[in-house]
Amino acid sequence: MPDPLVQLPTAERMVDVASGWPMLCLNFALWIAGVLIIGLQHRIGASAPAIAAPCFLAAFVTLMGFFTLQPNTARVLILFGAYKGTVSKPGFHWANPFYSRSRGTAKKDYTPSESGKRSGSGQRQNTQSSVQWISTKLSLRAHNFSSDPLKVNDKRGNPVEIAAVVVWRIANTAQAAFDVEDYTSYVEIQSESAIRSIASRYAYDHGTQDAANETEVTLRGGADEVALALKEELQARLIKAGVMVEEARLTHLAYAPEIAPAMLRRQQAEAIIAARKIIVTNAVSMVHMALDELDAKDVVHLDDERKAAMVSNLLVVLCGNSEATPVINTGTLYT
Repeated sequence: MPDPLVQLPTAERMVDVASGWPMLCLNFALWIAGVLIIGLQHRIGASAPAIAAPCFLAAFVTLMGFFTLQPNTARVLILFGAYKGTVSKPGFHWANPFYSRSRGTAKKDYTPSESGKRSGSGQRQNTQSSVQWISTKLSLRAHNFSSDPLKVNDKRGNPVEIAAVVVWRIANTAQAAFDVEDYTSYVEIQSESAIRSIASRYAYDHGTQDAANETEVTLRGGADEVALALKEELQARLIKAGVMVEEARLTHLAYAPEIAPAMLRRQQAEAIIAARKIIVTNAVSMVHMALDELDAKDVVHLDDERKAAMVSNLLVVLCGNSEATPVINTGTLYT
């Protein structure tokens, strides 16, 4: 037995409605018939208005049933609060005139253009609310949602700023219309929540330079993996609204301003250490090659003390930050 507290998803039903062109001809015929009956009142008699009234009433009622749909647009049919189906075929249509033109109301917050602006005296923005009717027509086209930069903590607790763009579209019109209050607002709020959740799962960048952390997926280095995880997180959250997520990508990623200078110095230090490591490794290889070449070609015979001095001088030359200055030795190591 299903749990009464669990909301079951609304099943989408695709239906066909009548073409609008034959009904338009019928509507014109009713108007013309009513006008002719009124015009022939002297022949018909006093009962002419009573005969013409149903024609005008029928023409007026049928006139309310016309609607058009553009490509990738759908309309949900609601008759006295009951869902009767969805029409998605583009063109000029006619349906029951008593189908609702709206599916409820939604409260929209906005900032007045003049009074809502921040003045020089430091006044806060004044937001007001308005109630708007929600149309029964739904756009099936791809939508873009670009979030504002959000300040969150990454896996290591570092505050970072992150933003993303989400490409989505409606896949189930019944769920989008009836299972959530306002699917556009639902997408925005759930997208920001998913972005925060993803940011807390990964570190911004690798921490200490050890082998264990090199394979860890980070926000900065694993763009594709993070985008895939964000898409899956969003799809799990937005499936309730009948929304399909086609793409999700990070558009902004940076340390929060309060720690950005410290993190920049840390990155610079790590880059310097990594560069020094490469320089030293290659310098040792060059020194070893030089000593082997001297021994192989019998250029000079060096004892351990002279080899140590030569290695020291070569490492200073190869690893130094500035150009080496030659010093002419006029004596020997033993004097």
